[in-house]
Amino acid sequence: MGLLSGCSSDGFRLDEMLGKGETEPIRVSPGHGERGVRPEEGIEVKVPSGRLETVKVVKYQDAQEFPVPGRISPDGLRWTPDDPRLSLAAKYEVDAVALDGHGRRSARHTSFTTYVPDERFVAYVKPENRSTVGTGMIVSLDFNREVENRAAVERAVKVTAQPPTEIVGHWFGTDRLDFRPREYWKPGTKVTVDLHLRDVEAAPGIYGLQHKTFAFTVGRSQVSLVDAAEHTMEVHRDGELLSKVPITAGAPKTTTYNGKMVITEMLEVTRMNGATVGFTDSDGKGEYDIKDVPHAIRLTTSGTFLHGNYWAPSSTFGRDNVSHGCVGLRDVKGGSAETPAGWFFDRSLIGDVVEVTGSKDKTVAPDNGLGGWNLSWQDWKKGSALAHRPQGQGKVPH
Repeated sequence: MGLLSGCSSDGFRLDEMLGKGETEPIRVSPGHGERGVRPEEGIEVKVPSGRLETVKVVKYQDAQEFPVPGRISPDGLRWTPDDPRLSLAAKYEVDAVALDGHGRRSARHTSFTTYVPDERFVAYVKPENRSTVGTGMIVSLDFNREVENRAAVERAVKVTAQPPTEIVGHWFGTDRLDFRPREYWKPGTKVTVDLHLRDVEAAPGIYGLQHKTFAFTVGRSQVSLVDAAEHTMEVHRDGELLSKVPITAGAPKTTTYNGKMVITEMLEVTRMNGATVGFTDSDGKGEYDIKDVPHAIRLTTSGTFLHGNYWAPSSTFGRDNVSHGCVGLRDVKGGSAETPAGWFFDRSLIGDVVEVTGSKDKTVAPDNGLGGWNLSWQDWKKGSALAHRPQGQGKVPH
């Protein structure tokens, strides 16, 4: 489907307010979520009418970010990269914004990964090298193949911190390995991740390709507490209350997850379509299709966002829960730094924690986004493939 999952408000004529179905979608090739894309396939972004306003393509390889240069055609209908070939063993993200003939804006965000030779495996790593993140950041490695020799792979990944702290790995299935300390990182902590995966055998005949080191810095502490029952969000910075803002959360039939969630993605504007998360009308189309959701902050892989909302009446915020599971903050069409949504977006970092309470829903799963903080330290350590003894040196025990 290729569109970002997300939510919108119940009880409003969204098709009339937002012009449902009036704008042709931005088309991106390769498609969203595709794996094993061959280098010769290249990237193309196009619209059938109107014009592309902006296109940003980024390549992620070994936790480093590389912009992909390209250009929009003179007629505004097509974007192509300067280099037609893709890199091997890389993840690409595409963000495009287009205008139709009436000046209405729509957005698209997609990602895909490229081919890795059959006898090799790689890890796609969060966070980015040299980034500054919030205190809830979890080091997350997604492998392109199933790992059978989990202990060997985990042993080949060393995560250290200054000041020193115990850091332990936890496997989610056979293709994801996350690392975190017992509590949130202390502000100012320097974290280094050494990937010694080259020639490590993950499964019979499948060997690692990477031998890389990357690092990131933990910034100030910001934890935001959403009370779905009270329709409020308290933003705490370095232990002190920074602000309390009104919100709307999931409606009674589409409640918001409880629990600790970590910001993993921040988009100035994006498109949200209900069909991507199972909210469809009788015709199979999404119950909502909002082409220009402003200030979208991703909290889960499954599609929970904290985002700006310009289509619900102002009186909704602080009073009613009307969304399809997201947390909404008051905003205006096109987004504004002066609204609660814009204010929060401008003060947030990847790795900040948003904790939801008061919702009549279950706690978010620990592998849904970076939800590992919802596991106790004891349960977290049980997910390691290694035997653990307290080290106190900021290393994964070997």
